Amino acid sequence: MDERILLHMKSISKSFPGVKALKGVDLEVKKGEVHALMGENGAGKSTLIKVLTGVHIEDEGEIYFEDKQIFTNTTLQAQKCGISTIYQELDLIPELSICENIFLGREIMKKGIIDWKATQKRAKEILDDMGIDVEVTSILSSQSTAIQQMVSIARAISINARLVVMDEPTSSLDDKEVRVLFEVIKKLKAQNISVIFISHRLDEIFEICDAITILKDGERVGYSLIKDITKLELVSKMIGKDASQIISRKKSYNKDKMSNENIIVTKNIVRDPKVKGIDIEVKKGEVLGLAGLLGSGRTELARLIFGADLPQGGELYINGKKEKFNLPKDAIKKGMGFCPEDRKIEGIIPNMSVKENITLAILPRLTKMGIVSRKEQEKIVNKFIQALKIKTPHMNQAVKNLSGGNQQKVILARWMCMNPELLILDEPTRGIDVGAKKEILDLIEQLASDNISVLMISSEIEELMHACDRIAVIRDGKKVGELYAEEIGEEAIMNSIAEGHQSFA
Repeated sequence: MDERILLHMKSISKSFPGVKALKGVDLEVKKGEVHALMGENGAGKSTLIKVLTGVHIEDEGEIYFEDKQIFTNTTLQAQKCGISTIYQELDLIPELSICENIFLGREIMKKGIIDWKATQKRAKEILDDMGIDVEVTSILSSQSTAIQQMVSIARAISINARLVVMDEPTSSLDDKEVRVLFEVIKKLKAQNISVIFISHRLDEIFEICDAITILKDGERVGYSLIKDITKLELVSKMIGKDASQIISRKKSYNKDKMSNENIIVTKNIVRDPKVKGIDIEVKKGEVLGLAGLLGSGRTELARLIFGADLPQGGELYINGKKEKFNLPKDAIKKGMGFCPEDRKIEGIIPNMSVKENITLAILPRLTKMGIVSRKEQEKIVNKFIQALKIKTPHMNQAVKNLSGGNQQKVILARWMCMNPELLILDEPTRGIDVGAKKEILDLIEQLASDNISVLMISSEIEELMHACDRIAVIRDGKKVGELYAEEIGEEAIMNSIAEGHQSFA
């Protein structure tokens, strides 16, 4: 075997009842390499990683690590081999200190008790090597998401990992925090530590990775050095067809045809410390985007509009009438729906079925004398499974077993079956693949053509260009700019943010 190869997963197959998730997949990762693992949701990425890290046991195939065959039948065995995983949802304990989290389950002991002095010293050494300056005795929950992500990496390194698997590590980070993470990855490379990097953000893949393996429908359909493949070629291999329409798509906008009728207007709406007097209006059938950096106040504004939080000042008008929402149910009664940023925590009810998740908001309409009409419920669910092309074996499948893109469609179906006037979509494509993104963006376009208004938050400027008629730029809790579709672009948005920053400096 090539002495430069750290990991070789050879002809890995894995089946679940009714599904062959992996079909003889090969994966080779070199020492000190950042290797991207790409594919649509359901392509087999998660299953392959779970086989590698001991969550699943392969049906067929072999795994070689540092030139020796290994058997990772448990996560502990994988860790002992030098393989560590950082999941999209951080598996840390917020109430404990940073150093406690780093050595959780592997505490440094002295005479039968934890040696706190040695623990803190070693934790500081690891973080210093990563270039992270933070007090190791501070409680984890008091730190930013970026620091928490770094602590997760420090925990991985503390087991003397030779290979670190990063599953969507940037999904909750802003641009500045991503830069910090990338510097840490470069330092891991310098120490000859390899990284398997999973992300749906193509720009990140092309910036930080050296090589790429592409999966589709449980099979390896491509391998390339990053320098030898284009974004278009990558996406085309992922989806199995020409992706030029997805890559080049941009929404056209006719200002004259846009309705003058406002569905929603906010006037000087305030909630300290994140929302400091924002005026926006959303017109009938319009997709209004909220652009801005992480922490700018976009999500907080959306929550105020939906009644999830109460404003401390300002006014809210729905169809020209002044309203005050004390709870989300008040907004729902006025024809509003809200797909939250974190679908797994605030969106889906994971252990409930697809059917129950879709009809959650309309149960009162389906209930008579305390009994739900199953016939009517199933009729509605079937309609939206077909309309939104939700991939599920049946409507009684637990929604937690669906891919991220299909979970997002279930949440959209929940509100669409209410015939809403306004849908608030907070990061509607976060953590889903390119093909599913296109389907979600197509759905947003369809909503607008059906005269449903959409308020959309996205950290990806390309998505805003694809979906929005107009964009309001938010900076430090204030609206600092407004752009129409023909003006929307990365440079224009970033210039608007920068100018807003200067005006409040």
